[in-house]
Amino acid sequence: MTQPISEQRQRRLELARQAFKDFYVQCFWSWQENPEITEDTIPLIVRALRIHGGAKGYELAAELCR
Repeated sequence: MTQPISEQRQRRLELARQAFKDFYVQCFWSWQENPEITEDTIPLIVRALRIHGGAKGYELAAELCR
């Protein structure tokens, strides 16, 4: 069973926000500390996780792309 689109979007946003918090020092140190995470920022988060997040960040980036 698939989730409705709004639930999928909300889940992605929550996952992106948590990833930002968890990987702030490793990947997002040059960003402001509490940015507004929107669907437009998810590709930037994915890119930073892939480049600087190690294996866990790469897996999380893949999950964000689903």
